[in-house]
Amino acid sequence: MTTAKIFEKLWSEYTDRTPSAQKINNLFTAKGNKVFNDHVAFRTFDDDRVNIEVLATPFLEAGYEEKGDYVFEAKKLYAKHFEHKTDKDAPRVFISQLKTKEFSEELQGTVKRLIDSLKEDELKPETLVFKGRLWEQPIFEVYEKLQEESEYAAWLYVNGFCSNHFTVDVNKLSTFNSLQEVNEFLKNNGFKMNASGGEIKGTPEQFLEQSSVLADRIPVDFKEGTKEITSCYYEFAFRHPMENGELYSGFIAKSADKIFESTDMKLQK
Repeated sequence: MTTAKIFEKLWSEYTDRTPSAQKINNLFTAKGNKVFNDHVAFRTFDDDRVNIEVLATPFLEAGYEEKGDYVFEAKKLYAKHFEHKTDKDAPRVFISQLKTKEFSEELQGTVKRLIDSLKEDELKPETLVFKGRLWEQPIFEVYEKLQEESEYAAWLYVNGFCSNHFTVDVNKLSTFNSLQEVNEFLKNNGFKMNASGGEIKGTPEQFLEQSSVLADRIPVDFKEGTKEITSCYYEFAFRHPMENGELYSGFIAKSADKIFESTDMKLQK
């Protein structure tokens, strides 16, 4: 699958579960902007059947290569980011995984049971990023148990393997000059920002500023009944030039740590 086809398919599925992203995209377009994608992110577990390397397969086959890795001590996550070898306009790909061995035996057992329940043909590396939740209908009691240890694990349990967020490349917006302007525009249009750690994460001195709206909430059919749970969110990135004049292309773990919280149900209240 070509890079363009991959992201076209991902965007279609992402906007189905994140209606606010298409609305925001339309708002930017209505102001005369062409919206470019800075990066797409995915979440997964550290199980060899579904880990970072597995989810990265379609991107590696489309010409991507690994560029950096990151550790999130508090949230017990590990991540890598990938960039296309030749196409500088292709979006970056950011994939994180939960370090399950650092959690309780109960959480480890739940994750193993979920993945064990899947058939081999459901775990094809080439298509896993498009699949969403593959396991059984979720149980709200299990969701709450996971929430107690890891919001990230609870989110994955409900949403599965899908784009966790797309990211607007603010540098390429023609009618905005800063991330502050973008944030004000979004708030004026009724969107709630993720204010954890401040609305803007990162600084010009770190060469990367990021912000995000809070995740959409969608109805999820649990065995106990339907509940509204966070799905995905839209992020915004503004990159600054380094000493050599090139725009910084990596990520900052401390900032990403707070961006992760865009899906946290606690921030929705």
